[in-house]
Amino acid sequence: MNPQTYARTTGVLYLITFATAIPALLLFGPVLDDPGGYVTGAGEDNRILFGGFLELLLIVANVGTALALFPVLRWQNEGLALGYVAARIVECIFIAIGLVAVLAVVTLRQDASEDAGALTAAAEALVAVKDWTFLFGPGFVVGIGNGLMLGYLMYRSGLMPPRLALFGLIGGPLVCISGVLVLFDVFELGSAGQFVMTIPEIIWELSIGIYLTVWGFRPTAVKALIPASARP
Repeated sequence: MNPQTYARTTGVLYLITFATAIPALLLFGPVLDDPGGYVTGAGEDNRILFGGFLELLLIVANVGTALALFPVLRWQNEGLALGYVAARIVECIFIAIGLVAVLAVVTLRQDASEDAGALTAAAEALVAVKDWTFLFGPGFVVGIGNGLMLGYLMYRSGLMPPRLALFGLIGGPLVCISGVLVLFDVFELGSAGQFVMTIPEIIWELSIGIYLTVWGFRPTAVKALIPASARP
């Protein structure tokens, strides 16, 4: 496949991650904000299930970004390129566990017993699982994979403008640090402090989506990176 096809596929998939992750989190609001009230109330099951569907698409898009980039990035550093694929998969495992926890709250509500206290406790425990998976997946592993690994690979290869790749090299460590600060209760999960520290990473990932979709890889970098015999 042409390297530019890999580039634009990656760009579109990155844009899909934004188009699915943010709406899914908003749709999960009734469960995440008040699990007890949701599981003992009328509920908005279709809303939560649609959010679950979006997160499934997010998982597919996440893995797709790594698989689409690997055939090109391996020419820069095969070990790190493979590490990026592994980091994306680990991130998606955390997302999937959190997704199952949220959907389990819907099941609890649908099969509700008369013991409101037990239902509330179970729902709160499942939401706590969701919170921890969000912290360790998007809140930590992303910093290593999307930030440090991918940022370094793009910076060294020149496939994207190095100044853009610096956002990954800076944003990745900041994401990891913010995750550690949340872990040790310095920040609250989803607090303003944590969000500010993730801004460079957000800019980096959005720039990947826009730049690769519109412009693809820099042609001079492709010629320098991939041997002529390996190009289509």
